[in-house]
Amino acid sequence: MASTADFKNGLCMEMNNDIWSIVEFQHVKPGKGAAFVRTKLKSLTTGKVLDKTFNAGEKITTARVERRPHQFLYADDLGYHFMDTTTFEQIPIEEKLIERADLMKEGQVVDILIHDETDTPLGVELPPFVELLITYTEPGIKGDTATNALKPATLETGATVMVPLFVDQDIVIKVDTRDGSYSERVK
Repeated sequence: MASTADFKNGLCMEMNNDIWSIVEFQHVKPGKGAAFVRTKLKSLTTGKVLDKTFNAGEKITTARVERRPHQFLYADDLGYHFMDTTTFEQIPIEEKLIERADLMKEGQVVDILIHDETDTPLGVELPPFVELLITYTEPGIKGDTATNALKPATLETGATVMVPLFVDQDIVIKVDTRDGSYSERVK
């Protein structure tokens, strides 16, 4: 058991026969009335996002969720296949449990969220940034760094991201996995 004072991003709780993770929260103390906590929750089983308000001090039931490192092996019609980096056990995971699956490349290590009591996978968490090679983009214009204009670029995984005009083909870039945006060139 925990209370709203224990809220932090990533905390997992059981509510309405589902497991929810806190995406963001805000403690609010209005000038008149009782304090409350405004939260944005994401279901780990369905991916549904819910806005919920809790009274300050309200008790919640926390869920034990482990993050275990796994290496991405390959994808086929059965799903995405991962190997546990400690036991070398392989598990398939459905694509709907993976957010931004188009940014994963073979051999990459990711964290798999596993419910501790039932030992079932709930989702896949990519690292905050990944380095990927640009396989195709229109030719860059030298010196065009003054504007914020963007162009599409296809990455080695097949994903498409918007990059600045000066970025060329066959360059490795860093991509933010949270929103799929270009971050910087890798030297």
